[in-house]
Amino acid sequence: MNQKHRREFESLAEAAERTGLSTKTIRRRIASGVLAAYRSGPRVLRVDPNDVDQMMVRLPTMSAGPESMGARRPSR
Repeated sequence: MNQKHRREFESLAEAAERTGLSTKTIRRRIASGVLAAYRSGPRVLRVDPNDVDQMMVRLPTMSAGPESMGARRPSR
């Protein structure tokens, strides 16, 4: 049996809720071309959750050295 992969979409409000962003920020990312959107009628926009996740970029963290563990250098 040959099944095609069905794409999932979410509303802008759902994407905003899931990522902790505002719908205004999601709309700005769409307008700037960072995030693709799909129209399903004159006023209905949807986004692919995978595209939204790829928009979120992980920042590098500090190494677990003494300074990051709360240790401070002695003052002179």
